[in-house]
Amino acid sequence: MAEATFAPNDLLVSDVQVVTRNITIAQGQDLPRGAVLGRVTATDSYVLSASAAVDGSEDPALVLAFDVDATAAPVVAAAYAGGAFDSTKLTLGAGHTPATVETAFRAAGTALFVRVLK
Repeated sequence: MAEATFAPNDLLVSDVQVVTRNITIAQGQDLPRGAVLGRVTATDSYVLSASAAVDGSEDPALVLAFDVDATAAPVVAAAYAGGAFDSTKLTLGAGHTPATVETAFRAAGTALFVRVLK
């Protein structure tokens, strides 16, 4: 498997503790840092969460920590399991908004927070 690369930006905001974990990004995706990910239950891999999915990935679970090109093969990459994020820096899948992602994070009891900055 390939490795992801770090591309810093101002995605992280606030003083919420940042927690990362390594996950597998499913093949066939080229995702930017800040992509909101859902877990495909059958494969335990992650894809860009889309609200209409029916494979488990419809529920936002993590935020991608690095740009990842998994178009040719699955990639092991770091994802945020804790932190606060600028809503304008997140990449959302079809049918999601910052509000629906925040609601999903709260329902799951995660330490992930979406902030709307003014």
